[in-house]
Amino acid sequence: MGTNPTNDNQPERRSEHRSIDQRYYSVQFTTEGLGNFYQFKLWNVSPKGMCILVKEDSAVLEHLAVGDTIDMTYYLTDGSGESERLRTEIKHITRNDNGRFRGHCLVGLAIA
Repeated sequence: MGTNPTNDNQPERRSEHRSIDQRYYSVQFTTEGLGNFYQFKLWNVSPKGMCILVKEDSAVLEHLAVGDTIDMTYYLTDGSGESERLRTEIKHITRNDNGRFRGHCLVGLAIA
C-alpha cells in the first residue's frame, strides 16, 4: 500500500491508483426538494469513480443516499463551457473526521 497524499500518517486503502480525469472538472445537479442547483469540483477521480467534497452540514446531504441515481451535468476541463448530462449513481457517502477535509463528506459518484 502507498501513502495517502492528503494525510501522510494514514496508509492508502484504495485498490487502484487515483488520477485526475482529463475530461471533467466539475459537476452540477439538483434533486427534488432542493430548489437550487449545486456545483462541485470533482476529487479523487479514478477510472471506476470519482468524488465530490460536501460540507457535512450542507442541505444537499439530506437529499442524497447511497444507491440514488441522479442526472448530473459534468463540465469539461477544456474551459469551453461545454457539458455532458450523465446518469450518475451515489456509491458512498463517507464522513471525513481527520486531516485536510475535516468537517466534510466525500460523496462517491459513478457514471451509470
